[in-house]
Amino acid sequence: MVDRGLTGRQPKAVQSALAILEAVARAGAGVTAKEVAEDVGLPPATAYRLLNLLVGEEYLVRLPDLHGFALGRKVAGLSRGTGPPPVCTAAREVLADLRRRVRFGVHLVLYSGPVLRCADVDPDHPLRSPEAVERHLHATAVGKLLLAEQPDWREVVHPHRLHALTARTVTRPAELDAELRRVAERDVALQAGQLHEGVSCAAVPVRAPSGVLVAAIAVTAPGEDESVVGARTADAVDSARRLGPLLG
Repeated sequence: MVDRGLTGRQPKAVQSALAILEAVARAGAGVTAKEVAEDVGLPPATAYRLLNLLVGEEYLVRLPDLHGFALGRKVAGLSRGTGPPPVCTAAREVLADLRRRVRFGVHLVLYSGPVLRCADVDPDHPLRSPEAVERHLHATAVGKLLLAEQPDWREVVHPHRLHALTARTVTRPAELDAELRRVAERDVALQAGQLHEGVSCAAVPVRAPSGVLVAAIAVTAPGEDESVVGARTADAVDSARRLGPLLG
C-alpha cells in the first residue's frame, strides 16, 4: 500500500480538531457545542461532528448535567510525560503527618473534571502502577469516588470498557451501580483486589470549601480485606479536611 500522507482537507480537519480541544480547555467543563463553534469559527455542524469524534476517541467527554463538554482522560495521558501535577508544600506536610500515623501507603490523587492524576505517591509504599490507577476508574477506590460524583458514570466510562483486571474486578454495570450508591452513601470508597491481586485500598474525598471534589487520599495495604484499610479512614478524613482549603 502506498502511503500518500495527508491530502485534501485532512490537514484542515486536524487543525480544527486541535482548535476545539484548545477551546474546551480555555472555557472549562460545561462549554457547549455552540460556544465552541463560535470560539473557533467553525460552522455548528462541523464543530458538532468533530466534537462527537473527539468524544468517541475519549479526548473529550459529555457532561449531561451541564449539557456540555469537558476534557477527557486521553488529554491527561498526553501530559503524563511532564511528571505529576504540583502539590503545595503545606499539602505535602499534611500528607507527611498522615504517613507518620498510618502504617500503610498514603497517596494523593487530584481530580480535574472526569480525569484523575496521581499527584503524590507514598515513596515508602509506592503504587504498583499509577498509570493503571489513572486509567481503570471502575477498578480503583479513587476512580469509584470520582464516578460516584457523576450524574451518569456511563458518560465517563463506557460499560463496554469495564474490563476484568483480576477475578474480583466489577465488570457488570448493575454491580458497579450498586457499588457507587454505597460510595455516595458512605462518602468513602473501598476496593480489595479489583485492580491488582493482593492489594486493597480506601479512598477518602478531599473537597474544596464549596463542596466540589478536588482530590482524594488513598490508603493502600497488602491483602484483600477491605476492613483493614477501612479502619484507617478516620485518620484520612481528618487529613482530608485539612487539605480541602489548600487544594480547593
